[in-house]
Amino acid sequence: MASSVTKEISYEELKALVGKSQNLLLVDVRTKDEVDKGRISGSVNIPVDSVEAAFAMEPEAFKAKYGVTKPPLDAPELVFHCQMGKRGGTATNTACKLGYVNARNYAGAYKEWCEKEGK
Repeated sequence: MASSVTKEISYEELKALVGKSQNLLLVDVRTKDEVDKGRISGSVNIPVDSVEAAFAMEPEAFKAKYGVTKPPLDAPELVFHCQMGKRGGTATNTACKLGYVNARNYAGAYKEWCEKEGK
């Protein structure tokens, strides 16, 4: 288990944010091959091994590379997820170390999302 720093978000909480919140940045930390098989609508793919470098980028470079605005350190809705939960937790901890105070991990991950969404 990752350190106790990791804050988690449930399926129900995330579902309420997806498509409704202008502030949500949902980061899919799976590999490109995994994402190509399916993804949560609106998510941005930043593989787990790129998270630290990505979130350390200047805002202009981040937007140019990922097509979304780099969130401020106090972004209220920064959520990471992977396939099963572990890499999302790693990415969340990385973001917290970089100063993202509200970063959370969707521990149910893409696996739970698919089950709940009937995919």
